[in-house]
Amino acid sequence: MKQFFKFVFASMLGVFFSAIILFFIAIAVIAAAVSAASSDKAIEISDNSVLRIGLNYTIKERTDKSPFNTANFPSISSEKQIGLDEILLRINAAKKDDRIKGIVLDIDGIGANFATLQEIRDALLEFKQSKKFILAYSEGYSMKGYYIASTADKIYLNPEGSVDFRGLSAQLPFFKGTLEKLGIEAQVVKVGTYKSAVEPFILDEMSPANREQVSSYLNSLYDHYLNNVSKSRSITVDSLRKIADEYVGRDAEKAMSAKLVDGLKYKNEVIDELKTKLGIDKKRKIKSVSIEDYSAPKEEEKSSQNRLAIIYAVGDIVSGEASDEQIGSERISRSIRTAREDDKIKAVVLRINSPGGSSLASDVIWKEVELTKKVKPIIVSMGDVAASGGYYIACAADSIFAQPNTITGSIGVFGIIPNLQHFFNSKLGVTFDEVKTAKYADLMSVNRPLTADERDLIQQQVNKTYDTFTKKVSNGRKISQNQVDSIGQGRVWTGAQAVKIGLVDRLGNINDAIAAAARKAKLKDYKLVSYPAMKDPIEALLGSSSDKLKTWMMKKEMGEGYIFYQEAKQVLQQSGIQARLPYMINVY
Repeated sequence: MKQFFKFVFASMLGVFFSAIILFFIAIAVIAAAVSAASSDKAIEISDNSVLRIGLNYTIKERTDKSPFNTANFPSISSEKQIGLDEILLRINAAKKDDRIKGIVLDIDGIGANFATLQEIRDALLEFKQSKKFILAYSEGYSMKGYYIASTADKIYLNPEGSVDFRGLSAQLPFFKGTLEKLGIEAQVVKVGTYKSAVEPFILDEMSPANREQVSSYLNSLYDHYLNNVSKSRSITVDSLRKIADEYVGRDAEKAMSAKLVDGLKYKNEVIDELKTKLGIDKKRKIKSVSIEDYSAPKEEEKSSQNRLAIIYAVGDIVSGEASDEQIGSERISRSIRTAREDDKIKAVVLRINSPGGSSLASDVIWKEVELTKKVKPIIVSMGDVAASGGYYIACAADSIFAQPNTITGSIGVFGIIPNLQHFFNSKLGVTFDEVKTAKYADLMSVNRPLTADERDLIQQQVNKTYDTFTKKVSNGRKISQNQVDSIGQGRVWTGAQAVKIGLVDRLGNINDAIAAAARKAKLKDYKLVSYPAMKDPIEALLGSSSDKLKTWMMKKEMGEGYIFYQEAKQVLQQSGIQARLPYMINVY
């Protein structure tokens, strides 16, 4: 009886805490929805205003319309965020907006990888052609923040601040020791000397081949970074390397002596300078608007019936519909097919930002790209990452654009089958017995090791998938399969490197890809349409609220370690043969 009451009490307690959690979810949902609704109202922009750009959040390819995306659980509030698409659109609009006299950058860190930063940087440099000013001020600049700030006419730093200019590093976590402690064996079948997605589960450090490729692409990223900063700041690349090696930016005075910044000022001094630039009295307030709140003047609707479609393929590649943050083979294939069959759509730009995923799902999407190429131009624009399966779906296009700091290539495949026998037997005391009707009926069972025959069978399948992958790259890129194999083998390249070896046609941003698609379709006037349609905000809100809360709680507890948990979880949950980027690439 005592145990019975104990059980009932525990159940009631669980229900009670669940009710509390649901209550707070409901409050957050309502608050976020109300905040989102109110934020839709256009903010009046005065003449002689400045555009403020901070971007201290994770920047996605497209603006997420779900109010839950911006919900801040502790304060039960909503923080406005926009995607790369809106950031570029608004910077371009500000260039032509007579009400906007300049841009103020207040960027220390920024939640984006280097190709996304390049898109924003390109847009800011384009903005400067209007002869309007850009001024940067921060209490401290990270490497990524400084990359954006270096576009400014003047860079100011708080007198007690620093410029964290110290080069780039890439770190990879390894879980072999953890798996050994748990009694778990990662059984790996792969093709590709450089296909290192499996290494964290079977090694405790980088293999020589992986260290070679990481060093190669990291130095390529760094070279491009230094060249661009050198051009903007009129500091030689050699001087910048020395500045980083000696880490002089840690001290504000030394950062200014090294010409990383133009002056050491407190915020009130920067405000006074802005007032002078704007020609207003020191006692008056500066009129400003954040890029999140900025709405450009409405342009006259184009009369052209021609359309150019941008299809966003973002996230892991999986089978089925998937979410806005994944590339579902059904959803993306349907979008490409819709664009192909719509006579008003004269050309397609496929925007890819993906580390890859299921090889089968990738092949389904590849077929739609190939079919589209036969009837209308289809151009690929690569974002931060378009590797492995991400490259698979790109290779059939008419032309491929990438940023110099895009991560691409990784033409290789693998499979991981965990062996949990020791974990079940020794750690949990669980044993298994079975009856089967055919030799391979229990193939892929995780409660025992693979037999030699089974491993050979899976290896044959992996080899066949790699052969298919390289053959399709060969056909799409018009190079021999042997040449594809020589630059494949799972090796990762930057966009700058990929152009030289024939995997990419041109270096450029998404606007360059759009312009190329329009030229190929002989379009002068056209409207842009985006696919796939993003989920209805309320539907997305109600459908993912518990997942968002769980994710928020995990991030809060694990901090920077959350990304390692997330990546390990993704790899271990994968099924089937994978065409994925080497495990994870975190460049700091």
